[in-house]
Amino acid sequence: MSDAANFIAAASALLGARGFTTDPEMMEPWLTDWRGRFSGSAIGIASPASTAEVAEFAKLCAHYTVPIVPQGGNSGMSGGATPDQSGASVLLSLRRMDAIRSLDPSAKEVVCEAGVILQNLHEAAEQHDLRFPLTLGGKGSATIGGLISTNAGGTQVLRHGTMRAQVLGIEAVMPDGGIYNGLTALKKDNRGFDLKQLLIGSEGTIGIVTAANLRLVGAIGERVVAWVGLDSISAARQLLLRFEKGMSDALEGFEVVPEHCLDSVLAHLPDARAPLAQKYSWNALIECVTGESDATELREAVEAELVAAMEAGLIRDAVIATNESQAEQFWLLRDSIAPAERAIGPAMQHDVSVPVDRMPRFVDYAIPAVEEAYPGVTGVAFGHLGDGNVHFHVLAPTGATPGQWELEEGKKISAFVHDLVTEFGGSISAEHGIGQLKRDELGRLGDPVALSIMRRVKAALDPHDLLNPGKLVPLAPDGTKS
Repeated sequence: MSDAANFIAAASALLGARGFTTDPEMMEPWLTDWRGRFSGSAIGIASPASTAEVAEFAKLCAHYTVPIVPQGGNSGMSGGATPDQSGASVLLSLRRMDAIRSLDPSAKEVVCEAGVILQNLHEAAEQHDLRFPLTLGGKGSATIGGLISTNAGGTQVLRHGTMRAQVLGIEAVMPDGGIYNGLTALKKDNRGFDLKQLLIGSEGTIGIVTAANLRLVGAIGERVVAWVGLDSISAARQLLLRFEKGMSDALEGFEVVPEHCLDSVLAHLPDARAPLAQKYSWNALIECVTGESDATELREAVEAELVAAMEAGLIRDAVIATNESQAEQFWLLRDSIAPAERAIGPAMQHDVSVPVDRMPRFVDYAIPAVEEAYPGVTGVAFGHLGDGNVHFHVLAPTGATPGQWELEEGKKISAFVHDLVTEFGGSISAEHGIGQLKRDELGRLGDPVALSIMRRVKAALDPHDLLNPGKLVPLAPDGTKS
């Protein structure tokens, strides 16, 4: 038999019929990223049921020099979980590893496997009057392993930080099949490098996350959600500063939504209604929370901040949700921006960050700059103003051909936007990862010393380039991998 046939036979014997398949129909849904931008092929899909099986499978792949592409919910935004078209790699799905191993309410810690879906983790924590303080629009499909591997963000970063801040410990399988067992949470540990932080955000290129110890926080007693109309993103920034000063312990989220995005959502969702009677150039969605069950004091504090901001001329109008249903409707408007804009037509979507205090200037400069450089396009920016991360979308001109426009004009536009972000001292990837989508751009714009360190770490831990090759780590200037 050929090496490929020998590998398939060995993988089938190791994992069984449920754990390994080469069936084209079963593989097909997992060979294309959810955005439809990247498609590839693979020898097969491995679905191990335990860390031990992942380790043995990694050893098998190392023996046959078969590259591994780890995959969670396949909901990534940068093509980081999609194999290339060579057909030489194998997909490693962690979806069967979906156990919550333990949950300690007193320590506020939960140990869960990589395949646990975020929404299921939320529900498990809620049963103990706790919560996992990270959420995002794809919570129904995103897995813990994928969130760790991309250092995901979401709408609560302002108060709680990114995924990196939630991870207390990690279990991972290394390229040679060794198991790194770092699940124990220690507040003080000076035994050298913090390996869990090296693995977080590494996109499966140096290790396969199989489980994690995550921190939990107290459940929300009450929350107050407000929708605010403003004239500018600069006014939104000033409003944010007021809330950070006056309500820093309660401020959970601060999102900005421009008029164009709100109009798109209202057209996309037939039952949606605008929160305010008039249109405004910018809107802010503010959420404040308390652990207490009485929301009266919190509501009064939010009202006082909004009244003071209106008297200062910062805001034009505001409404506070009267109940949970209305609060969820406000958030639905925010969370529906991406699908609403996809329904309009082709767009180049950029997940970028700049220093928080520079964000208003960046948005006010970048939108007219890109619209002038590429006539007919429309620039919009929305998202997490409080942590300096906006989703900067450039919508194609009317009549643009989907697929063709992104490959031709769209790539030039992305390079233009990334240059602007770099000029403002920012990052071309705030929370969606690099994957294969932005790898070359990272190589073009990244700090040479930092990139050199990344290549050397990758080469040291994965000398045969078997873990997620072609993702995250840019090639060296001479075209080599190290």
